[in-house]
Amino acid sequence: MKITIIGTGYVGLVSGACFSETGITVSCVDISKEKIETLKKGIIPIYEPGLEAIVKRNLEKERLTFTIDLEEGMKESEAVFIAVGTPPGEDGSADLKHVLSVAENIGKLIKEYVVIVTKSTVPIGTSVKVKETVNAELVKRGLQVPFDIASNPEFLKEGAAVDDFLRPDRIIVGIESGRARKIMEKLYKPFLLNGHPMIFMDIASAELTKYAANSMLATRISFMNDIANICELVGADVNSVRKGIGSDPRIGNKFIYPGIGYGGSCFPKDIKAIIKTADSYGYPLKVIKAVEEVNNHQKEVIFMKIMEYFKEDLSGRQFGVWGLSFKPNTDDIREAPSLTLINKLLDEGAKVKAYDPAAMHEVKKLLGNKIEYSKDLYEAAIDIDALILVTEWSEFRIPNYKVLGKLMKQKIIFDGRNIYEPEELKELGFKYFCIGRKTIN
Repeated sequence: MKITIIGTGYVGLVSGACFSETGITVSCVDISKEKIETLKKGIIPIYEPGLEAIVKRNLEKERLTFTIDLEEGMKESEAVFIAVGTPPGEDGSADLKHVLSVAENIGKLIKEYVVIVTKSTVPIGTSVKVKETVNAELVKRGLQVPFDIASNPEFLKEGAAVDDFLRPDRIIVGIESGRARKIMEKLYKPFLLNGHPMIFMDIASAELTKYAANSMLATRISFMNDIANICELVGADVNSVRKGIGSDPRIGNKFIYPGIGYGGSCFPKDIKAIIKTADSYGYPLKVIKAVEEVNNHQKEVIFMKIMEYFKEDLSGRQFGVWGLSFKPNTDDIREAPSLTLINKLLDEGAKVKAYDPAAMHEVKKLLGNKIEYSKDLYEAAIDIDALILVTEWSEFRIPNYKVLGKLMKQKIIFDGRNIYEPEELKELGFKYFCIGRKTIN
């Protein structure tokens, strides 16, 4: 079986590599010649554990190829996946220009039946637009080539995407014909050995499922952050509250960890898009709008604690920041809370030294030399007035506090992820500020 993946970004590259791992022949297509030449050498442009090894292995076995030639890439393919970006427009709606451009090119090239699958996260109704675009090109060509549209949203967690794809907890497919269903069943059969379901539904429902899933997860995060902020006001411990509610099987313990807000390429963009979609139908999503509002506020919580402690005068002070990516095990800094924090510190005249195991090169593209980049976590602590933990990478979990105390100008820690123990830090002479728990001051 052969398939084509159009777009070699995060979703396209992971999908193409993992499909090829099961023996499927996969042609990955992208308009960037430089990117394709790099991928042909087995060099991947993103940080994702396990991905590089799969790409190299399947390149060697010639099951995975990369090309800028769409016509060549589509030859003999039974399914063509659209996996290009859908960035938010100025009004928050998803920008479909790349998706529809791909659909137009597919319409110019198809010669025999194929299933055209939207893998990109797209608003409800996009598949209809894709179908209309392909048909318009066929009319121009004076041809009647049969094809089907399908929606196959991805549910990959950055930092664990390979495992998520190879061992999915569910596969969602929106289809419009039995023929398309058979092809999608054949394609995903190797991934169903773990017993998890492949759920077929209409295309509009599949498109909405992706947004609904991310909205629910984002809602849990914002809800817990709201509770954490109340905990600080009333003297409660959010960790105790979290354990108390998480033990209820109706709630569970996933996505109820307080912090400094969600970021990344999915939640912020998808929340904006579903709000915009609902508004276009005249229905205000009040809960989800509140989720976004809480998250925007939460990104500033640690900064406000810093301002309060230093009496709103940060001029000339130096801060160490541990963690820049929006979450561990990725170099993705899109909508990262670290950027909100750093920019606010700089605006107040502070200096910033930062360390991240993977994302410093991405931050440097945005901030250049506005901040100092450290070679390790301890270099980032030299002569700082306070340390700020932003991203909970594993190497930050059990630092050498004695070394830290000697390096820092002041023994102050602002913990945006609640990974340290207040009483332990108190015994070591640190002042400690966190989210929704007791402050050691």
